[in-house]
Amino acid sequence: MLNLGIDLGGTNIVASVVNEEYKIISTGKTPTNTPRTAEEIFDDIAKICREAMEKAGVTIKDIASIGMGTPGTVNDSGVIEYANNLGFNNVPAREMLKERLGDIPVFVANDANCAALGEAYAGCGHGSKNFVAVTLGTGVGSGVIVDGKLVTGVNAAGGECGHTVIVVDGAECTCGRKGCWEAYASATALIRQTKDAMKEYPDSVMHEIAEQEGKVSGRTAFDAMRKGDIAGIKVVNNYIKYVACGLINIVNALQPEIICIGGGICNEGDTLMKPLNRYVHAERYSIHSKIQTKILRAELGNDAGIIGAAILGSVG
Repeated sequence: MLNLGIDLGGTNIVASVVNEEYKIISTGKTPTNTPRTAEEIFDDIAKICREAMEKAGVTIKDIASIGMGTPGTVNDSGVIEYANNLGFNNVPAREMLKERLGDIPVFVANDANCAALGEAYAGCGHGSKNFVAVTLGTGVGSGVIVDGKLVTGVNAAGGECGHTVIVVDGAECTCGRKGCWEAYASATALIRQTKDAMKEYPDSVMHEIAEQEGKVSGRTAFDAMRKGDIAGIKVVNNYIKYVACGLINIVNALQPEIICIGGGICNEGDTLMKPLNRYVHAERYSIHSKIQTKILRAELGNDAGIIGAAILGSVG
């Protein structure tokens, strides 16, 4: 059985043919080139889907279903209600894909949810049925899976762990609230925290590192910490505490088998993951339970969203 998975992003559109073992066997790709109309973008989606199928040596008759992951909110009718970075408002994605590719089953979901499905079934989740994926990127994205199914709530917009508050009246989040986990644990937040520390510590080695890189990045404080820089150590320790706070909340609320951590910050490896695990295991409510939530790094990278989209029809 073959499925088509589509990852509609603000920068690129990628479509892949995925087999029943969750392996990508062919791919088509094109720039999103926003701003454009939804009709123009969906014409390109159909084009790269055909390209991926041609590379695989199959036709639409060989495809069991099509799944697409997209930024923003998606309702149960396959309508993208709002995706600000695409300029979409109430775009009937399911019907537009059917019009262009044929009357076969089409499923549309938020891209973070698709990434969660991909990691749960084909990545670090190894088929776990109770699983949460967290991406530490520009924001804090998340997808929640309970009993093998995505948790999306009554309005298909659930699972947004990044917008739970960890500091009342804290830093302002892009969503409009104050103190969201995203405002403290995203890569954007880490960069802000690093810049604040650099102002406080003018002699910090972070200034030299940032000058060499040409910018302050999510690596700046970690690189400084490894050099024994006091300010870098302070930033990293506080950042890890913020990340851990949100993870502990997830553990206490959902008790998943695995929480998967993705995003560029995870390139820090054990420097990030070991203290995160220590904090979570020290502060979780279920201290006497024999089975404890594992905190693991994501394995699939950018393929997670494609694979998760492809299997929406069978497991989503």
